[in-house]
Amino acid sequence: MLQVTRHGEGGHVAELVLDRPEAMNAISTAFAEEITAATDALAADPTVRAVVVTSTHPKAFCVGADLKERNSFTDADLMRQRPITQRAYGGVLNLPVPAFAAVEGFALGGGLEIALSCDVIIAGEGALVGLPEVSVGVIPGAGGTQLLTRRVGWSRAAKAIFTAAKMPATEAFELGIVDELVSPGTARDRALELAATVARHSPVGVRNAKRAMRLGSDVDLQTGLQVEDACWRATAFSADRAEGVAAFAEKRTPDWPGH
Repeated sequence: MLQVTRHGEGGHVAELVLDRPEAMNAISTAFAEEITAATDALAADPTVRAVVVTSTHPKAFCVGADLKERNSFTDADLMRQRPITQRAYGGVLNLPVPAFAAVEGFALGGGLEIALSCDVIIAGEGALVGLPEVSVGVIPGAGGTQLLTRRVGWSRAAKAIFTAAKMPATEAFELGIVDELVSPGTARDRALELAATVARHSPVGVRNAKRAMRLGSDVDLQTGLQVEDACWRATAFSADRAEGVAAFAEKRTPDWPGH
C-alpha cells in the first residue's frame, strides 16, 4: 500500500508513494501504520534531504479516511484507531526535511490533510481539494482545522471547513491552499524537480531553516528571533558551513558533509 523510492545522485530525494488504488488511497488503520513506519524511517535517515508525497492513482491523491472500514467501528474501535492516525499524519508533519505534496485528482478530507502536513503543495489543474468532514458528522481531525487556518487565515479556512466545499485546484491556488498550479499530470515531476533543487543545498542549513520556521511560527517575534538565533548557531558552526564557504572561495560545487 505504500512505496518509498529514492531519486537523484546519492538518493537524497525520497518519494513516498501512496499506493492503495482500489480505495483511492483511503487511509485505513493498516495504511496509517505503514505511513508512520515509513516517515519514522525517513526522519531517522541522515541521507534524506527532501521528501515528495505522490500517488499511483491518476485520479486521486487521497480521498481521506476509509469510511467503509469505519462504518463497522464501535466507539471503542474509533478511539483505538485515533492515536494510530495521529501518528501517521504527525509523521508527515514532523519530517525534519522539506516535504512536497504532488496532488492530482481528489485530495479530500484526510487526503488534503496529508498535503497540508507537507511544506509545499503542488497541484495539477484538474485536482479537486477540500475538507468535507462536517458533511459526514465529524471535523477535520488530522491537523486540518489548525494547518489550513495557519496557511490561509481564519475566514478563508472557516468558509472552506464550515461549508465542506470541494474546490477545483484553480480556486485553491487563488486562496493559498495550493502553492503552485501546474498542467494536469505534471505535479509529480514538478515536485521532484523542486525537491532535487533543495537536495543540492546544505542539509544542515535546510534542516535548521525548517526547524527555525516551524518552531518560530506560532510565538511572538522576539521569541521567534531567539529560535532563529539558536538554529543559526547550530548551522554556522557546522561542517557544512565550512565546506560552503570553502567551495564558494574555490569556485566549485560543495561536497556537503551533512553534519
